[in-house]
Amino acid sequence: RQSAFLINTSAIAIAIRIIRPIIMAKDKTHVSLVVIGHVDAGKSTTTGHLIYKCGGIDKKTIDKYEREANELGKSSFKFAWVLDNLKAERERGITIDITLWKFQSQKYDFTVIDAPGHRDFIKNMITGTSQADVAVMVVDASQGGFEAGIAREGQTREHALLAYTLGVKQMIVAVNKMDDKTVNFSEKRYEDIKSEVASYLKKVGYKPAKVAFVPISGWEGDNMTEKSANMSWYSGPTLLDALDNVTPPKRPVDKSLRIPIQDVYKIGGIGTVPVGRVETGIMKPGITAQFAPSGIQAEVKSCEVHHENLLEVGPGTNVGFNVKNVAVKDIRRGDVASDANDSPATGVSSFEAQVIVMNHPGKITQGYCPVIDCHTAHVACSFTNI
Repeated sequence: RQSAFLINTSAIAIAIRIIRPIIMAKDKTHVSLVVIGHVDAGKSTTTGHLIYKCGGIDKKTIDKYEREANELGKSSFKFAWVLDNLKAERERGITIDITLWKFQSQKYDFTVIDAPGHRDFIKNMITGTSQADVAVMVVDASQGGFEAGIAREGQTREHALLAYTLGVKQMIVAVNKMDDKTVNFSEKRYEDIKSEVASYLKKVGYKPAKVAFVPISGWEGDNMTEKSANMSWYSGPTLLDALDNVTPPKRPVDKSLRIPIQDVYKIGGIGTVPVGRVETGIMKPGITAQFAPSGIQAEVKSCEVHHENLLEVGPGTNVGFNVKNVAVKDIRRGDVASDANDSPATGVSSFEAQVIVMNHPGKITQGYCPVIDCHTAHVACSFTNI
């Protein structure tokens, strides 16, 4: 699979996307969803409201968030409070880290990755997008809001390009804030925005005919899970229906096991426990794990997901697995675990990557020193030849 290089001003980091993770579920198909768009387009509010409507959070908790938001003078943030649960985020009213949340539709189990919109958090945005199967791009329909997002320095364009480059080929556009007094559920405003966004998405590589556009109010709930009486002119799907219409991801269970290690823990009475996301293949107790690049081998004693011991763990799932006779210091973040007896991971002398340079302030020449983010590894490097 082709990798993607991304160079960006804010993080001046390069993200290499190797394999997009997919989450396995026991019953419904699991789909991971990233919510992207310009800052203050209403991403967290829309996502929080959707999770609330789908029973992912109870009314008592929403009421508690509303009280907290009122105390800080930000009453319109009550649904966003579902996701913005870090103290720093609450005080600034913006989403910093990538938060994971779950809800169900008729067909799918969704894991929501709510990604930041502020420019200084673009690196987090890259990480979140590279984990997703489907993107919901939230566009602000209000006068001035849409124009700011779609402008050259706005993030609507940048996020769409990032999503496509990182392999998120399914897109839904939620045209938000239709209830704003400058929009007042106007069909003309919606059609104008749809036309401009579709034109840009086509340039990026998406096929506009396959992109669902849904006019919504993330705050009031119009067209989120039920048809809105305020927009009788709209005959398309609700946001939840559009999510139900996505194509389920293919599961790379037939490929060799690969687990990029995120962390390694020493747990009393158990021993060394590496943690990471299964990218491909199946992890199960009893196999001999091999860690690249060190080549260390160890028997896997047990696999645990959300404090539950499992006999096998498939792609997309974060797993902790206990290994015998290996010290914590011998395994590190960025290592890749595989099955020693089935095409174990090895180093390569080179690989091909697609490189996209976005808004870089200076020249990129020989000797340029970026940081490469490759799965969980974070490595400084230099360009020797361009």
